[in-house]
Amino acid sequence: MKWHAYFRLMRWNSPATGLLLWPTMSALWLAAHGFPGWHLVIVFALGSALMHFAGCCVNDTADREFDLHVKRTHDRPVTTGELTPRQALTCGAVLTLIAFALVLTTNLATIAASVFGALITLFYPFAKRFISVPQAVLGVAFSFGIPMAFTAVLGGPWHAVVTGPGMGYAWLLLFGNFFWVIAYDTEYAMVDRDDDLKIGIKTSAITFGRCDVFIVMLCYGLFLSIWSYVGIRLHVHWFYWLGMAAAGAQAIWYYTLIKDRTREGCLKAFNNNQWLGFSIFAGLLIGGIIPPGV
Repeated sequence: MKWHAYFRLMRWNSPATGLLLWPTMSALWLAAHGFPGWHLVIVFALGSALMHFAGCCVNDTADREFDLHVKRTHDRPVTTGELTPRQALTCGAVLTLIAFALVLTTNLATIAASVFGALITLFYPFAKRFISVPQAVLGVAFSFGIPMAFTAVLGGPWHAVVTGPGMGYAWLLLFGNFFWVIAYDTEYAMVDRDDDLKIGIKTSAITFGRCDVFIVMLCYGLFLSIWSYVGIRLHVHWFYWLGMAAAGAQAIWYYTLIKDRTREGCLKAFNNNQWLGFSIFAGLLIGGIIPPGV
């Protein structure tokens, strides 16, 4: 059996899983104004991980010819032939179906949103062939768990959920998270910039050119500002602001890692972004436990 190859294909231990998980968890807590219940926590925690794994299966299949010429990706299972494209896509399909089965336990609005989110995820691997900033597509794909979390918590008829006042915050959070994705995935693209230039892949790191570091930090600032605004509007516990402060401090640290544009520094910044997202969620989690007056 090729279990080890499948696990490598899914990148099951990659820190990138947290990049999808933590914003979704934060959205659940914000939508519910606290603990949303174990059912939704399990659905969205497992669903986030499964969809990230499925996305890796599709991405590696679509990029198998390109990955061969990139130092960081040349030994991926589909590229080396350990797994065939059919095996990789079958694995991705199974993971997607399991995730969809979890979503079926929620409501119609969330189910419909999940289909749209899955389509964007499937489209992303091909976007880098003709979109100058394919990270924008990933920004939507990696942020779509946010409105799904809100629809799952709010419930009710489709039109009432999507157009209700609570969903305004969901779209704002998605908009903010979009900039965070641009920031950390540009750092990721900076690692492979030299290889991508040779093979003709389009990425934000190439498109932004010498403005890459400035734009990354601008995106961090926009992300934190928008999420802070939503926090103010929702009257979150003060512990949320400790989480936001920790996230801001980490963003500054990432600047010190990427400013010289070294492969090692940019990859380290990308890998640590999960802790930025976790810091915000931790603030919401602890704030939900501590009484408001404390």
